[in-house]
Amino acid sequence: MKTLDPRDRSAAIAAAVFLVIFGAGFMFLPRAMLYLGTISPYLAAAVGTLFVLAFFFVFWLRARYQRRR
Repeated sequence: MKTLDPRDRSAAIAAAVFLVIFGAGFMFLPRAMLYLGTISPYLAAAVGTLFVLAFFFVFWLRARYQRRR
């Protein structure tokens, strides 16, 4: 069995953390949007939009980092 290179291990840990954080966030997002929708529908839409944009922002940052390497 082949062992992981330290860089590969680091990337795997980062991917797992990313999946856990955003997976939990997307799991609780509908409940949070319903709660925020009672305060303001615009606030709920803004929070949902920002969360989805943050998901793609992480990929954009990763692509910029990889391009420089």
